[in-house]
Amino acid sequence: MNTHGFSFHGAALQALSSGALNWPEAGILVVSDLHLGKSARLSAVGGAQLPPYETRETLQRLDEDLAATGAQTVICLGDSFDAPGIEAALPQEDLLWITRLQAGREWIWIAGNHDPAPVTLNGAHRAEHVEGGLSFRHIATPDGRAEVSGHYHPKARLSLRGRNVTRPCFLIDDTRLILPAYGAYAGGLYCDAPVLSGLMEPEAQAILTGPRPVAIPMPRRARAG
Repeated sequence: MNTHGFSFHGAALQALSSGALNWPEAGILVVSDLHLGKSARLSAVGGAQLPPYETRETLQRLDEDLAATGAQTVICLGDSFDAPGIEAALPQEDLLWITRLQAGREWIWIAGNHDPAPVTLNGAHRAEHVEGGLSFRHIATPDGRAEVSGHYHPKARLSLRGRNVTRPCFLIDDTRLILPAYGAYAGGLYCDAPVLSGLMEPEAQAILTGPRPVAIPMPRRARAG
């Protein structure tokens, strides 16, 4: 399991190559923006067609991360499903897969802007959650501290060996930690976008996901003049 270890407000955390956040000492795995059921929602409204296996691809990744980390608590940071009630449109085998992953674990659904937390499924349903001095919520707040959130699906673009590469990334500074989207085909927002540049402190880092997570200074737009 390839990880990038770092400390955040006294917690020894690991950024996983998948985009999950592991807190080994607390036995917690954190994921954000799974957007399960996205293909079902787009199909229902006549939108762009996505491969129908996107939910299973996301669940397979989560299954593997749970097996690798041994986490006994899962915190989903909101937008776990792509629309309110869309879990009802998932195939039964996908719902059973979720139930199997939940078995024997504490499971916390944080409400997102796409879904107010899937109350039809097992687990705790909360607006936010505090654990070990860290605050877990869906959207970062301007005055937040020791805050872990998602929502923005940050990704970084960079040049590697003459090729332009885009990777989902974690963003971290002294105040907040923003996770990338965990779901397959969830899309993303470049971390040099004004909203993210405005949220993150000048010394913020981006931890790139991929085969080997690596930390770099958070990419920002060059100022004119």
